[in-house]
Amino acid sequence: EKFWHFVDTSVRSYYNLVIKKAGQFLTELQVNLLKFALSLRSYSPAVYASQKIASDEPPPEACLAFVSVHGQHGCSTKDLKKLLKAAAARPNPYLYKNDHKYPGLNGTDVPVVILYAEIGTKKFGSFHKVLAEKAAAGKLIYVLRHFVPQKMLLSGYGVELAIKSTEYKAVDDTQVKGTINTEEDDIDEVQGFLFGKLKKSHPNLQKQFGELQKYLLESTNDMAPLKVWELQDLSFQAAASIMSVPRFDALKLMRDLSQNFPSKARSLTRVAVNQELRKEIEDNQKSLFQGLSETMGIHPGDGGLFINGLHIDLDVHNPFSILDTIRGEAKILEGLHNLGIKGDHLGKLLRLPMNPVEENYALDIRHPAITWINDIETDSMYRSWPSGVQELLRATFPGVIRQIRRNLFNLVLFLDPVQEESVELVKLAELFYKHKIPLRIGFVFVVNTDDKVDGNTDAGVAFFRLLNYIADDLIELFLPLQLYHKVEIGETLSVNTVSAFIKKNFPKASASRILGEDSEYDDKRKAGALFYKKSGLGSLPLALFNGVPLSADEMDPDELETVILQRIMDTTNFFQRAVYMGQLTEGTDVVEHLMDQPNVVPRINPLVLSTDRTYLDLTASPGNTTQFWEDTTMFSYLDYKDKTAVIAKRMKYFTKNGKRQGIIYFIAHVCLCVCACVRACVYVYILGQRASSGVRVGVIDNPSGRVASEDNTVIYRAVWSTLLTQKSRATLEFVQKILKEETVHLLQQGTKMKDLLAQVKGMDSDAFEKRFNTMEVDFIRSQQLFCREVLKLNAGQGVVVSNGRILGPFEDEEEFSVEDFHLLEKITLRSTAEKIKARIKQMGRKGKASDLVMKVDALLAAAPKGEGRRDVRFVKDKHSVLNFAPREKEVFYDVVAIVDPLTRDAQKMSSLLIVLTQVVNVKLQVFMNCRAKLSEMPLKSFYRFVLESDVSFLANETVSAGPVARFLELPESPLLTLNMITPESWMVEAVRSPYDLDNIHLQEVKGVVMAEYELEHLLLEGHCFDLSTGQPPRGLQFTLGMSQDPLMQDTIVMANLGYFQLKANPGAWILNLRKGRSEDIYHIQSHDGTDSPADSGDVKVLLNSFHSKIIKVRVQKKADKMNEDLLTEATENKGLWDSIASLTGGGSSSEDEDKKREDVLNIFSVASGHLYERFLRIMMLSVLQHTKTPVKFWFLKNYLSPSFKESIPYMAETYGFQYELVHYKWPRWLHQQTEKQRIIWGYKILFLDVLFPLAVDKIIFVDADQIVRADLKELRDLDLEGAPYGYTPFCDSRKEMEGYRFWKTGYWASHLGNRRYHISALYVVDLKKFRKIAAGDRLRGQYQALSQDPNSLSNLDQDLPNNMIHQVAIKSLPQEWLWCETWCDNASKTTAKTIDLCNNPKTKEPKLSAAVRIVPEWVDYDNEIKQLLTNVQKRKEEATQIQTQAHSLSSPEKTGQHTDRKFTQFLVPS
Repeated sequence: EKFWHFVDTSVRSYYNLVIKKAGQFLTELQVNLLKFALSLRSYSPAVYASQKIASDEPPPEACLAFVSVHGQHGCSTKDLKKLLKAAAARPNPYLYKNDHKYPGLNGTDVPVVILYAEIGTKKFGSFHKVLAEKAAAGKLIYVLRHFVPQKMLLSGYGVELAIKSTEYKAVDDTQVKGTINTEEDDIDEVQGFLFGKLKKSHPNLQKQFGELQKYLLESTNDMAPLKVWELQDLSFQAAASIMSVPRFDALKLMRDLSQNFPSKARSLTRVAVNQELRKEIEDNQKSLFQGLSETMGIHPGDGGLFINGLHIDLDVHNPFSILDTIRGEAKILEGLHNLGIKGDHLGKLLRLPMNPVEENYALDIRHPAITWINDIETDSMYRSWPSGVQELLRATFPGVIRQIRRNLFNLVLFLDPVQEESVELVKLAELFYKHKIPLRIGFVFVVNTDDKVDGNTDAGVAFFRLLNYIADDLIELFLPLQLYHKVEIGETLSVNTVSAFIKKNFPKASASRILGEDSEYDDKRKAGALFYKKSGLGSLPLALFNGVPLSADEMDPDELETVILQRIMDTTNFFQRAVYMGQLTEGTDVVEHLMDQPNVVPRINPLVLSTDRTYLDLTASPGNTTQFWEDTTMFSYLDYKDKTAVIAKRMKYFTKNGKRQGIIYFIAHVCLCVCACVRACVYVYILGQRASSGVRVGVIDNPSGRVASEDNTVIYRAVWSTLLTQKSRATLEFVQKILKEETVHLLQQGTKMKDLLAQVKGMDSDAFEKRFNTMEVDFIRSQQLFCREVLKLNAGQGVVVSNGRILGPFEDEEEFSVEDFHLLEKITLRSTAEKIKARIKQMGRKGKASDLVMKVDALLAAAPKGEGRRDVRFVKDKHSVLNFAPREKEVFYDVVAIVDPLTRDAQKMSSLLIVLTQVVNVKLQVFMNCRAKLSEMPLKSFYRFVLESDVSFLANETVSAGPVARFLELPESPLLTLNMITPESWMVEAVRSPYDLDNIHLQEVKGVVMAEYELEHLLLEGHCFDLSTGQPPRGLQFTLGMSQDPLMQDTIVMANLGYFQLKANPGAWILNLRKGRSEDIYHIQSHDGTDSPADSGDVKVLLNSFHSKIIKVRVQKKADKMNEDLLTEATENKGLWDSIASLTGGGSSSEDEDKKREDVLNIFSVASGHLYERFLRIMMLSVLQHTKTPVKFWFLKNYLSPSFKESIPYMAETYGFQYELVHYKWPRWLHQQTEKQRIIWGYKILFLDVLFPLAVDKIIFVDADQIVRADLKELRDLDLEGAPYGYTPFCDSRKEMEGYRFWKTGYWASHLGNRRYHISALYVVDLKKFRKIAAGDRLRGQYQALSQDPNSLSNLDQDLPNNMIHQVAIKSLPQEWLWCETWCDNASKTTAKTIDLCNNPKTKEPKLSAAVRIVPEWVDYDNEIKQLLTNVQKRKEEATQIQTQAHSLSSPEKTGQHTDRKFTQFLVPS
């Protein structure tokens, strides 16, 4: 009985059980965020990626779970021993950043075992138990990857039904069989009537209820056009409606009004607007937008969303990135809440201006060890230059370096005079000097500091003494550098060279007196070496530009000149801004100004200054667990946060002058052997003399061996006893004494601690001895456990923890000096600690404020650094702001929404805010940012945002199919077109729908319009640059694949921003240069944003989320290919074409195929909607009927219907042509179009260089509604006379249309001059020439400039090339290539080679009737295609019948009652 109870347990119960279990590890807020993440399916890509990686292994057959050990697989735990035995001999597997790695010891020399399994299965349990034990013991590294294949419905996207113009009828008259709604329609209320229930209660009145429902819908959804005067106040009227309802209904009303606006507009015109509301909105706009309009471009009518002051741009962010934001904020909010900071204090701390972590720290160059060779401000050679800093603002030609008599640019070279590399660097510095580059040049010569070494034996010392000999005469300072003229490249400076130089240039001087051991010219010889050592810089030679160290690559003498000149140009911008802002004036010392910048530090220590920082979580409250400090067993059961909380609570500190307060704390976790102690406690020593009073230091023991007894912990127990019992300066003195090496030896030889106590005055000996003699060692074991488990230290390793930030671990010989401690103190204070201290002081906190500062600093410093938080406040909020108070005594988010209720932002934001209030506790303010005096309808579409706060279940307790977009109560009269509005990285396509989704007319539909879309690809985007030129390598090709199939996708790099995009899916991908010219000429030098090391030749990219993945790739030409060009005439013949197989058959590499390939007609076309797809098939047929040349059609996949994609393979098989569906996502950086027709026009012209492979030399675009009457081979072979493309001009022969020829007057007449305006219905493109002259990049650049004006480019696809006719030439094709009745007379029709069914603005005749009337053969073509589609349908039905018979045991179909109610739903499965 219990067994069957278990079997009967519903899916919902399992889900609740999982959530309950998660609640044991997560807070309530985190559980709510988990539910939201699950409803978004945000983890699905990660699971799917693991699945793809597993299939790449590949998995052993019939294995539900398996392990991979260095490339070999096993399905059972019994296989492990054998697989591990020889694992070391095989290469390590590649691990990704987001891999789930078991938290064991994770040594580097142990085998890696990857388990592919579904969590919760029996197979997983058996593997996990064994692997977890071995990983905990440090015997292997255990990595878990999911192994769960499944499709599911997604959310987080928008669906729009835009109202189409019906000026020209473009609807197909072919009937589509309706879809009967078999689902119960439980949300069918119309004006208070629940028609679903009424029809169930009174089945005999079904027809009458249907008529009443239809009448009410039509009366509600009044779609009659509004007068201009009725439009003006619509935004304010919508705001008044929203503000008049209870606030809990207000967001729902805003969603309803914005998402169904076309049918709600008429009712809004009857709403009266309160003058108080209008005035309050205007007052708020004046005060609010003084700041926001300048910095963020928010004006009346615009939208803005702020979560805890963070700006959420809805054009950039999607629900997945917003989830990440609120999840990141949850950690900070809960942390501050746990620390007792609540209410307004919490918000003020959050908005503290934290200094971002600097990328480029600079070393202070005001040091006496630097020998300056010149001084721009005082040297006579620069006397003629102007000295005013205002000269920086004077206009110059680009690239010109301003010559101003100020030390604006400073170069310091750290050199060992005898190093080979020094020769070229000194010569380069002299070159800068002689060419009067405005660069102050200084040297730090690092030479041998041994007093016994003199200039007769060491060339470096000899050089330094010579420099001192002539240092009195500053003009001659470059003279000793001329020594290097005598040294050839590849050689080093010698003593003989120095001696010979002295004899030649100073014949009266004695070389032995200058260089010998009794030399008087040894002054400051050690200063350079000491400065170099204290600076913390890396290996010589080194250079600092204005204090900022140059990288090793930049120090290459061949590159250094370019680097320095570029730095001068870049730094000029910094100074210009400082002068403009008044920060740099005529009286300012420029060097002092530079050195006062926040990035200037006294020492360069990469460990301290690193941007990659790790922090302890100090937000937990220890509660009653503090006593576990002395009970190691109980301490071991605590989690990481609680262990840290206990340590922080029980920590004791050394402070200056015995004070217990300090805003920074350092804990040195060290092994108490002498070397480690001295290193760790050197700062304890300095505390008593030079340290800031805001610093305190604690020490924790991490012994190298086992803590056995009191004997091997005597020193540490003495330190701790001192901290617990002493309160005077004697504490420091005693600790310094017992840490000395001689004291350690005395103790080892038996000296008693009380004898040492007697040597220090002021100690409370009795208290110390009592504590010392009774102290147990269990607390040291707890500290050792903390070091191992939380800090991940091996026994004996040391780290420094500064306000929660972990620096280390240190190896035995690694030094962390006094200077490093001072640097750390400065960085910590300046970045966060001082501001936090001031804010907490304002809060009036008493008691342990130091602990609070430390914990808050750790929390806020660990938070990701982005743009600053804004404090958005309203002057008044009674009439124009919706206020939602948060639940008391809980963590809450401060959310401010600024929105015009009749905008696309409102359509999105209303749904988002409703879900957000369901997921988290919010303090929400929604300001009605209305726009006055509207002159047109603000919204022309119905909209749904698919988003749920939790996983939804059906009445039978099973998981629902998933969230869908449902459009209810739509008016039947308008013609609608469907648009999917998805996150930037999604590429979706319609996979199931018999309806014309481009022309939805509900009056003509019986039943329910349903469409299913599929997330076909996630986009991998990138930018590529040539390191040698700094420019994008135009025409460079990349391929993307997996280890088992390295060539699955390919792309070409644009010149615009070096942009490229590749279609991918969740999984581990490998990016390569395409074999052929790309790989022959270039190699990948480095890359960012990938999942392999930056300098690795293998570019591995893991796609495991719905977020956009954008990488940066740097390439360089091979040494022997520097003069080669990718886009020369010798374009590769093989490679790309071979890889692109038609969907009707693969490619071939035989000679015959190569010849055939050269003679293929490539025809490109686009179509959207069933009517244009009908025309498209007829156009294809007409092309095929008039040529004997093989044809390959290229179709833009984005807008093709499922039915067309389903039928095209049969058509290709019947008529013997090839085809390819191409898909390109509109780049995010290129101005977006919102209207579908304009998007399609953009695809016709903007991406010609990247849509097709390089092997396609010429392509002909033919509009879908054309009929071809000639062989297009003739057009392909036409000489374009050097132009990249050829278009047909508009006809002039039909005189009655003269008034409609817009190009003959105004702008177009003056712009074109004597040239003609060309039509875009037919054109031929020479893709080789097109790419070579960067025509695509020029067109996109001009489009970007013109498209910002909504009134420009009204006919985008033909206005753009005609506008660019002077930059990108057009070859005018002979007039017979395109005949159109609208513009051409009847006489010219007889010679027409193509007939285009272009719209007639005079008659507005529908396309179908025009086709039948104008083109006699059109009906025959149409009937032939209809017969083909009928045959296709018969074949499908026969195949379905066979399949049904084969599955005779399949379940019967469900039946349901049909409803006349019109609604549309759209599904997007992954």
